[in-house]
Amino acid sequence: MQVNGFFKKSRIILVSVFLISLFFVTLGKFIYLAVQGKPVKTKAPSSVERGSILDRNGKPLAVDTHFYHFGVSPSRIKNIPEFVQIVSQVLKLDEEETSSRIENAADNREKFLYIKKKISQEQYEETFKLVSEKGWDSFCRFDQIPGRVYPENSLASALIGFMGTDGKGLSGIEYSQQDILSPPLTPESEGVIHGDNIYLTIDANLQYKLEKIAGRVMEETQAESIMVLAASAKNGEILSYISLPSANLNEFGKASAEEKIDRPAVTAYEPGSVFKIFTASALLDSQAITPDDAFLCDSVYKKVTNLGETIKLTCLDRHGWVNQRKALEFSCNEFFYQAAERLTAGTFLEYIQNFGFGEKTGIELPLETRGFVKNTSDQYWSARSLPTMAIGQELSVSALQMIEAVTAIANKGTKIKLTVIDKICDLNGNIKYNHEVQYAEKVLSPSTADFMLDCMKTTVDFGTGHKAALGDISIGVKTGTAQMADTVKGGYSQSDFVSNCLAIFPVENPRIILYVVITKAKGETYAGRIVTPVIHEAANEIIDHLGLTRNNAASLEHSGYFAKPETDALEIKNVLPDFTGCAKSELLNLINNPNLNIIIKGEGWVTKQSPEPGTPITDNMQIELTLEY
Repeated sequence: MQVNGFFKKSRIILVSVFLISLFFVTLGKFIYLAVQGKPVKTKAPSSVERGSILDRNGKPLAVDTHFYHFGVSPSRIKNIPEFVQIVSQVLKLDEEETSSRIENAADNREKFLYIKKKISQEQYEETFKLVSEKGWDSFCRFDQIPGRVYPENSLASALIGFMGTDGKGLSGIEYSQQDILSPPLTPESEGVIHGDNIYLTIDANLQYKLEKIAGRVMEETQAESIMVLAASAKNGEILSYISLPSANLNEFGKASAEEKIDRPAVTAYEPGSVFKIFTASALLDSQAITPDDAFLCDSVYKKVTNLGETIKLTCLDRHGWVNQRKALEFSCNEFFYQAAERLTAGTFLEYIQNFGFGEKTGIELPLETRGFVKNTSDQYWSARSLPTMAIGQELSVSALQMIEAVTAIANKGTKIKLTVIDKICDLNGNIKYNHEVQYAEKVLSPSTADFMLDCMKTTVDFGTGHKAALGDISIGVKTGTAQMADTVKGGYSQSDFVSNCLAIFPVENPRIILYVVITKAKGETYAGRIVTPVIHEAANEIIDHLGLTRNNAASLEHSGYFAKPETDALEIKNVLPDFTGCAKSELLNLINNPNLNIIIKGEGWVTKQSPEPGTPITDNMQIELTLEY
């Protein structure tokens, strides 16, 4: 029988070699896998969800989100006019401009072109659906980037700061608290890492009210900028932090350089006569003078030093014989020129440094200035330095330094550290940090601090601060109008001024420190005329917002009887009931409600509540109840 020609010997050998090789390859892979053991699962990539920034009452000020960059491969678009026409409607693009960009990129053989950056989640979903339906997936791309939404736009923008497209803070709290808001990933990180939520000390509602006042004043005075800071005199918490002009954080890239400045922290300036309250404190506390010591003011101070140098300094008026109280009341320069001679430069500088001038306050904000306080070894120190520094010239300060320094006067001589962070909580609301008052060094004796407060009250009652008077609540102030440096001609400008005023109220039991700074106002510039009215208006707003007791308030004449609401105030259904008149014991069962965050302040019966009765109930709603006897 003849063998079929297909089964030639060479072919049989070739097939045999192939089968044998395949067998050994398969055997080798089997042995390799057996030796390797059980395969290790690849760990899913980790990501970070940035924590939120909120006001002290839980109002969101900065919230994590995602944006998308939408781009294309220009040369792969077959019908550019159709693509541009459809996409432009969704993304609100200029068709002619977009077509031109794509065509130019295609002509230049660019591999990729972003059509629009930072599109919202809504725009992304609509555009993604469109791209999928049209089959444009091959040349379209969406790049997800970390984003931030700022619900209140420009409110407290200098304090909150801004986050860039790389997920890192660029200014403010967003920058200084970067690692708390967005913990850095490590090799051990797994899944989604949640940053902590930061509750600021500011009250967003109060911030809004004061910003409205500041904006109007800035427009009326045609000023270059304005700062308004309000702080608790008891614990150093900043309740309002205003720096205008300010940036809309949702359009930060379009903001001007002036709008991005955090003035209270980074701007240093000569404060002028406001500084006299610190000089007066040093004079009295060191016993260099007594409250009754008087000096003659004839409007000109002259002195010839032992080196033959003649010093000539002026005062705005002839005040005659004035003691310290009158000197502050009228803001008499010559009193402080002469009184400063009773102090050695070393003693004066020691007090100034103890108040905190020349050093950062250490508040939780970036790029804080130290200001400038020269010493006797400085090459620019002269015989004029001590008397001029005594009235707030030849040194520079920040608004934050001024607020922190005056806490010593408001607190029996002990300075309190400032803060803008109330608490820090994790994703589940567990408190990881809660601010507690931090007392700094004792700067003055209690008697000196009390006397200074009384002098500041006199300044309102009879002096340059009379327009700040509140009538039914005592307030103490010190005003100051300082010439600014002339950066072109040198020396001091004849037209540019810093007009500022520090206030403390109530004087008998200081609760609030308020500081207003207006820079380069047009026309009227004296602080006693343009800043004290702002103090008056802002202080009244703060008093009403915080519910501080006024001397003519009805609560002082109250019979002590509260009419309890007829409805069951303790039964919370769809809307918030009226708790007025409820005793504290009746509220205790509400604390265990898992869907509500009840905050009870004070003792006695409910006199005030926030939110107001009738407000719809939401999950984790924060309810604040104020009790008084």
